[in-house]
Amino acid sequence: MAQHRHPDRRQVLATLLAASVPLSARAQTDLSDLERIRASGALKVAVYKDNAPFSDGPANHIHGLDVSIAGALARQLKLQLSLLPFDAGENMNDDLRNMVWRGHYLGYGPADVMLQVPVDKYLMQKNRQVLILAPYMRQQLVLVSDTHRIAEVGSPEDLKGLPLAAERGAGAASALMGYGGGLLRAQVGIHNSGELAVQAVVEGKAAAAYVTRAQAESVLSHTEPRPGHIRLSALALGGVPDTGWPVGMAVKAEHKDLGQALEQAMKALRDSGELLAIFQKHGLTLTAP
Repeated sequence: MAQHRHPDRRQVLATLLAASVPLSARAQTDLSDLERIRASGALKVAVYKDNAPFSDGPANHIHGLDVSIAGALARQLKLQLSLLPFDAGENMNDDLRNMVWRGHYLGYGPADVMLQVPVDKYLMQKNRQVLILAPYMRQQLVLVSDTHRIAEVGSPEDLKGLPLAAERGAGAASALMGYGGGLLRAQVGIHNSGELAVQAVVEGKAAAAYVTRAQAESVLSHTEPRPGHIRLSALALGGVPDTGWPVGMAVKAEHKDLGQALEQAMKALRDSGELLAIFQKHGLTLTAP
């Protein structure tokens, strides 16, 4: 006679637990990363707070270049846009951890994708948990100068004795103040944003400002009449890349389907001319990444 075997208690428990999970929830585990996002109906995009001209303003009315690009990407993927504005951390590694692959210790995030991420091989090597892809612009530092006060700047020494402006905590400010062992440090006025630094030049409070081209163009595009005596030019400083750096977006390393879809969406925006129109709407130059 065959001996009857009693089921293992662990097997019974596993069966009961599986039966208690709704079918829709179990089905979710079988979906790819992109399918789960499509099922949610929205693309969650992380953008920096207080980062004009890319993303700025109150959380319920944040605006800027990156916000417009986020909306265009969501439309390409036939999804609603869900913005997740966040405060910058101590460094980019913190931001990628908090907003892309793990989530913030305060309980929000991660997002599906984060914008305004440098496309940098060293950053990629340090953050294997993310994919950095789909560059959409090139950031570059420029000197914004008042030609009424300084006709031409051939080298940083030409700025000696002039009031200068830069953004608090920005790499541009560090490079300017650190030049020549601090040659210009006492002349540099620190402002809460790059746009305010440019505004100081427009208003005659500073002879020159060292900021990103996007910050400079944003201010000048909104100044009426556009001041003809303000010039943008390159300024060679140690540690500052002459050609700038490409900027793209980041997703979790395992979210390859989403990454591919975003790359295709960005290509479609570029090919159709919509990306150019977005840059022009915000008064910025679309540069090849």
